[in-house]
Amino acid sequence: MSSYDLRLKDLDQVLESEVIDLSKLREFCFNGIPDVKGYRSLCWRLLLNYLPCDRNKWDEQLDHHRKLYQQWLDEILVTPGSFDNEECDHPLNEDPNSKWNTFFKDNQALTQIDKDVRRLHPELSFFQQATDYPLSNVVYSCGTKRLNRRVGMHFLNSANVVRKGLGIVKISPKAEQTSTSEFKPLEEGSEAHWEVVERILFVYCKLNPGQGYVQGMNEIIGPIYYCFATDPIIKMKEHAEADCFFVFTNLMSEIRDFFIKTLDETDSGIVNMMRKVTDRLKENDPVVLNYLVKNEIYPQYYSFRWLTLLLSQEFSLPEVLRIWDSLFSDSQRFSFLIDICCAMIVLVREQILAADFSTIVKLLQNYPNVETRVILNKAAELSVKNRDEESSGI
Repeated sequence: MSSYDLRLKDLDQVLESEVIDLSKLREFCFNGIPDVKGYRSLCWRLLLNYLPCDRNKWDEQLDHHRKLYQQWLDEILVTPGSFDNEECDHPLNEDPNSKWNTFFKDNQALTQIDKDVRRLHPELSFFQQATDYPLSNVVYSCGTKRLNRRVGMHFLNSANVVRKGLGIVKISPKAEQTSTSEFKPLEEGSEAHWEVVERILFVYCKLNPGQGYVQGMNEIIGPIYYCFATDPIIKMKEHAEADCFFVFTNLMSEIRDFFIKTLDETDSGIVNMMRKVTDRLKENDPVVLNYLVKNEIYPQYYSFRWLTLLLSQEFSLPEVLRIWDSLFSDSQRFSFLIDICCAMIVLVREQILAADFSTIVKLLQNYPNVETRVILNKAAELSVKNRDEESSGI
């Protein structure tokens, strides 16, 4: 039996236990989840606390949450005027509690979501393809349940993540403006995967009004949805939308502070995370750090996007899936993310030390083709070193 087959056997033993040992699952998944038999889809549901460790509770949990998601869809995807007893409500109603007023306000967030999801992973055709499981009550709706119908014909700009107040996020030429007519929905009765992602994000936005939608969330949800929607297990694949919503929600509960400007300076905020990357680099390669400081290469020029989007913009989708196996397996999330960011800098130290400001910024914002395996191995090395130093009191 090959070492690969032995790994599959070991994973099967972990997943087939009546009560799954989460520490063993994390240990296995940290080294990468096999791209077969729907392992990644199942493991991510477990690692992100959507499924309980008790297998006997899985069916009940899935059934409850899938019905709950459908209930939210029924409540949220409703066109004003379709309710009973709404004769007094109309599009010009200035009452802030008017359903029409809410409808128009929602369209502001929806317009941004629509722009972003249409551009999701343009290197892949997947998100432009039709899902095998369109929502019939949406695709055959003559109202505005199909969300892209609510969005006017705008011009799309590239959906790069840019946040004022923390400096440059990415230096790149602006994408050529393209009319949304190039991204029209598929034929009647079908819907593209990007439309499903749009719906998930809109529901999330409606259910989390204190946070709403922030650019970049589309990059977080993309890999999760792709993983679930390509699951070879049909009974899981057909519920990719609902399951993705809850897994995305759970993940956002852990990183939501990265997206809230008022929390930037808190312990869980993005500024503190960038500071941790700097501290880790100081511990492992002070020469490179001093050179970056000397050339005024501030962390927000590169690590802001790395951290906020969990590296989803720095690597191809297959590489992101592999990296996220390790991130989601980290019991001290997201400590290993700090190690990966530090490893990425250390691995290109020679290029950094030989470059000037503009070249360094371009290098770190357009990370070179370094094997994911090499980066993760270096990050694991740094992680072990950091733990050893902490345990010895250094």
